[in-house]
This record gives sequence, structure tokens and C-alpha cells, in this order.
Amino acid sequence: MALKRPDTYYYDVVRKNIRKYRNLKGYTLQRLSEEAEMSMDYLAEIESEKRKKSFSLAILGRIAEVLETDITKFFEE
Repeated sequence: MALKRPDTYYYDVVRKNIRKYRNLKGYTLQRLSEEAEMSMDYLAEIESEKRKKSFSLAILGRIAEVLETDITKFFEE
């Protein structure tokens, strides 16, 4: 079975959901970056669809914890 989705597909889904749940929580990039103990530039790159920054599950877990969101929500299309 051939793959139908580009390699960046799941990253793009997660990016949109990080931004969605951050906004629902009322957090700025700065606040989330401070509470997740990462630089604001790094977080902005993660959320950016143009920069396409990759990230680890550990980073995604930290973001989910700060946003009090189940990590699986980030993978929902």
C-alpha cells in the first residue's frame, strides 16, 4: 500500500491543534513558551506552517501539560 500523505502531514495537523488549544486557553506564545520552559522563537517555529519545524514527543507532551490538554487531541484532524 502506497503512502498517500506527505511526511509533514501529521506535523501540520499537530501545529494547527497546538495553536487552537493555545488560543482556547487564552495563552499567548510568550506565556506558553515560559510555562513550557522553551524559547518563544522555538514555539513560534513549531506553530508556523511555513517554517515546518519538527519537534519531539517530549516537547509535545510539555505543551499538552501546560495547556491541560490530552496529547491525543493534538492529532485530531
